[in-house]
Amino acid sequence: MRRLFGTDGVRAEANTKAMRPDAILKLATAVGSYFTTHHPHEGEHRPIVVIGKDTRLSGYMVEPALTAGFISLGMDVLLLGPLPTPAVALLTHSFRAQLGVMISASHNPAKDNGIKFFGPEGLKLSDTQEKAIEDIYFSDDIPLVHAANMGKATRIEDAQGRYLEFVKGSFPRGLRLDALKIVVDCANGAAYKIAPRLFWELGAEVITLNDNPDGHNINDQCGATHVDGLKKAVLKYEADVGFALDGDADRLIMVDETGMTLDGDQILAAIAMDLHQENKLKNNTVVATQMSNLGLERYLKEQGIMLVRTGVGDRYVLEAMREKDAILGGEQSGHIILKEFSPTGDGLLASLFMLKIMQQQNKKSSMLRKTFASVPQQLRNVQRGSEILKEKSVQDAIEKGHETLNGIGRLFIRPSGTENLIRVMVEADEQDSLDDVMSKIIQAIDAA
Repeated sequence: MRRLFGTDGVRAEANTKAMRPDAILKLATAVGSYFTTHHPHEGEHRPIVVIGKDTRLSGYMVEPALTAGFISLGMDVLLLGPLPTPAVALLTHSFRAQLGVMISASHNPAKDNGIKFFGPEGLKLSDTQEKAIEDIYFSDDIPLVHAANMGKATRIEDAQGRYLEFVKGSFPRGLRLDALKIVVDCANGAAYKIAPRLFWELGAEVITLNDNPDGHNINDQCGATHVDGLKKAVLKYEADVGFALDGDADRLIMVDETGMTLDGDQILAAIAMDLHQENKLKNNTVVATQMSNLGLERYLKEQGIMLVRTGVGDRYVLEAMREKDAILGGEQSGHIILKEFSPTGDGLLASLFMLKIMQQQNKKSSMLRKTFASVPQQLRNVQRGSEILKEKSVQDAIEKGHETLNGIGRLFIRPSGTENLIRVMVEADEQDSLDDVMSKIIQAIDAA
């Protein structure tokens, strides 16, 4: 079966496959056709689509290709410029648009690019919607409007200001950051202007890293996937905390004042306990993925909080949050969803929640890192296709691995949604058990 969408939208190396200009143009007409049919515009206004992007050089190619496709369907396009992914989700709803589009390959290197789509409420597309769009895309039968009915494009100048005020509005009125020194790593990405400004306007002393994008240096040994530079800067400047964003600022990884890392699980735990203590954690439920640490699950259970697990991807987290009526969810990788404020992962929003806890509870960031004890966990990527998981020898090794870890750990294996990789995650209370299961799984995959 031909596929277009991966784990999070459409992604490929720029100028190849789905990221060729002709393919992008066709994708825009397929998506636009679906949304103008299923979410018709009101009154005399033409249907609206908003487009944001990160700082990749190839964004200059992707943006006009998308714009041309949408205009050919009679849609008006609002161009937001460089902006975090969660800002696009917010502004899609704010502008009463039928569709929101973010041009970004998230934490990937600059040579890659991708396109994420949001419906009228700022929600990422479901599997059913993606399948319907793929059917249109591969049908080669997308009707365009008459020349007189084509849309137009307008650049929006105040998009960053709108989003900035929204994020600041989540912070308790009257609470300030005047006593804090914060280092922020912008990953040379979409938040390179807005992140330092946010913390400065709330009173903090701000040291900014990687805020000079050149189209090629996004995520390059910096940001949420490369925190060594942030650790060194926090220690050098004797900062209270460091925040690392990824290229489109929907992820957050923290560094405490001692130079130690807080991942998404530790951030989830700290926010969950704060909400729980204030009786604001709806249904005492937190949603995370299969990759979240077993230690998080055990800790939350001790506090009377249920952890619901989903497949990998923040859209699956949100779907489960809506199903369970939960307000907090996220991923170990740093996607943190605070549903009362945003329908998608938001690194800046999550950072303000952590700062709120530090200020109101007079806690250092290292105290938040110690909320729970992680179970030893190991992740390995194997260069094989998903079909290898159907081999009996591999299935037998996986079954034996589950038996070995029963009650003392977990085994989770999945094919990558964007690369030709098998991702293997093993965690166990005892390192010897972890190493034994991991080695046998890898051997079975390599030998198949």
